[in-house]
Amino acid sequence: MDVLSDALAAMRTGRPHASRTVVRAPWGVRFRPQQGAGFHVVLRGECHLLPARGEPVALRAGDVVFLPRELGHGLADTPATPPAESLTQGGGGPVTELLCGAYRLDQSRLHPLLTELPDVMLIPAGDDHPALRGAIALLAGELGGSPGPGADAAAGALLDVLLLYLLRAWYESRPAGEDTGWAAALRDPRIMEALRAVHARPARPWTVQSLAAVAGLSRAAFAQRFTATVGAPPLAYLTWWRMTTAARLLRESDLPLRSVAERSGYASEFAFAKAFKREFGTAPGRYRSGLEAAG
Repeated sequence: MDVLSDALAAMRTGRPHASRTVVRAPWGVRFRPQQGAGFHVVLRGECHLLPARGEPVALRAGDVVFLPRELGHGLADTPATPPAESLTQGGGGPVTELLCGAYRLDQSRLHPLLTELPDVMLIPAGDDHPALRGAIALLAGELGGSPGPGADAAAGALLDVLLLYLLRAWYESRPAGEDTGWAAALRDPRIMEALRAVHARPARPWTVQSLAAVAGLSRAAFAQRFTATVGAPPLAYLTWWRMTTAARLLRESDLPLRSVAERSGYASEFAFAKAFKREFGTAPGRYRSGLEAAG
C-alpha cells in the first residue's frame, strides 16, 4: 500500500479540472477560496502570484506553484495590476501562457501530509524533477490546440498523476538533515512499514506492540519515533485513518453500515456509529444521506 497515494485518494471528493490560457499584459485574475487545492505552471513568460497571506511571488517560465489549502489568491502580470473576478485576455503587452488546475478535497479530513505544507509551495524551474516535468508537458499537450480522442480521460488521469508528482517533488527536495514531521516519516523505512500496514489493513486489531513488530523496533522506541514524525501516537493515527476510511466508504459506496463498520475495524455497528459521531458530529447514516442530498 502506497501511503501517499492512499492519503490523496481518501481526501478527493470530485473530479479535478485544468485549463491552458494565453494572456497579454496588463492582466490579472482573482481566484476565490475553495474546498480544495490549486496549482499554476508558467509555460511561457512571467507573472506574479498574489497569495492570501504574504508578499507577491514572482514566477517565470518553468516555475510550478502549488496551493494545498486554497485560501484564495490572485495572478497578475505585476503586483500593481488589480486582479479581476474573471480572466480577460489583457492588453497588448508581453505574453504569458499558464497551465492552471484545481482539486476538490475534503477539508474536514485533510491528511497531515497536506496540513504540514506551507500555504504556497514553489518548485522553481531549475529544480530537476523529470517525472513532474513530463506530466506537465503531457497535460499541457492534452489541453492545447485541438483535443484528440479521449482527451478528457487523459487529462483527468494526468491531473491525478500531477498531484502525486507535485507532492513527491516537494518532499524529495527537502534536505534530509532538515526533515521533520511527515517529510521525516516518508524517509523512515521502519515508520513507513507501520504506516503501510495501517493503510492496507485498517480493520486489523492493531496494538502498539504489533505495529512495533512490523516496524522491527521495540515498543518504546517505535512509539516515540512514530509520534515524533507522524505527529500523533500510533493508535491515535490508526483511529483517525479508520474514520477517514469509513467516511470514504460512505461517500463512494453503497455498502451497508455493518460492512462499513467491519472494514473500518469495528466489531459492532453500534461501536462504529458511536466512534463516527464522536469524530464527525453526526451519525454515519445521516452523514451518507447528507452527501446524497448535496449531490
